[in-house]
Amino acid sequence: MKKLKFALVGCGRIAKKHSELLGTSLIADSELVAVCDLIEEKAKQVGEKYNVPYFVDMDKMMQSVDIDVVTVLTESGSHAENVINLAKYKKHIIVEKPMALTLHDADEMIKACSENNCKLFVVKQNRFNLPVVKLKEAMNAGRFGKLVLGTVRVRWTRDQKYYNQSSWRGKWATDGGVLANQASHHVDLLQWLMGPVESVFAKSATALVDIEAEDTAVVILKFANGALGIIEATTATRPKDLEGSVSVLGEFGTVEIAGFAVNEMKHWNFTSAIPEDIDIMTQYNENPPTVYGFGHKAYYEDVVNSIKTNSKSLIDGFEGRKSLELISAIYESVETGKEVYLRFHPKKCKLGLK
Repeated sequence: MKKLKFALVGCGRIAKKHSELLGTSLIADSELVAVCDLIEEKAKQVGEKYNVPYFVDMDKMMQSVDIDVVTVLTESGSHAENVINLAKYKKHIIVEKPMALTLHDADEMIKACSENNCKLFVVKQNRFNLPVVKLKEAMNAGRFGKLVLGTVRVRWTRDQKYYNQSSWRGKWATDGGVLANQASHHVDLLQWLMGPVESVFAKSATALVDIEAEDTAVVILKFANGALGIIEATTATRPKDLEGSVSVLGEFGTVEIAGFAVNEMKHWNFTSAIPEDIDIMTQYNENPPTVYGFGHKAYYEDVVNSIKTNSKSLIDGFEGRKSLELISAIYESVETGKEVYLRFHPKKCKLGLK
């Protein structure tokens, strides 16, 4: 079968994993054919490493190279503009998290891709972690019974040096804080696992760094099914990263996935055991250490399958919007000091404001 030709827009920090997977034939039926970055040296470094042409203008790249899929890896505040501009080329588009900084921009991205008949995918690779897959299967099978509590904890380290590396980091107009950036994957997992959120109440602080947005936040959630939730997110952990975890407590079971990136099964306990439970803590407790970028690899495989079979992907634009709406509601609560009910129209949320 014909290989899908991928191009990257943005060759910064996050591009390393994407370029290695696509540029070294780790994703079946795909190949890297071009890269682009506004800073020529960054584009040149990645392009020469994988022997593909590099550009500083994405329109020139799209007009010069035969491309099937474009992966947008620019700073968060540029995602919407980049995706809407690229949609006119009628090629499928992958965009890193968060898909946008405002719900209006997310809707415009979805609209642009729909009008140009191209698929829009949002990067949420943690959904493909082996422990997370098994947890989702248990939830779909009803093994938890009545859901009681869902929690995520992100305790990472980002010091002032990190924020000073790029002028867009930590700013409301271009990035947001720990909730919109580092914890966005975990927020996505919580709503994906526990179901629609009814309301949120949140507090945040900028504790240890000099940035516009928050480096620490706590959130109380109420889900539509009656369960409660907690989000604890900080980049003020010192001196090093501690954890990125998710836990689900239900009437008949408790599961906690820990590790640095929701990748290690810590607890798997149900009142009614099934034969597979014996294997969970041995075969599925952690992503294979021998498989580079396991979550990203599985994510790209899902994208390729969706395009080749014209089927729905696990994380399309509508799925990506869900966690953005939740994060926007959390920021709205921080600014108003009140409980915020979803579905809502942001009034005080600072995320994405120019």
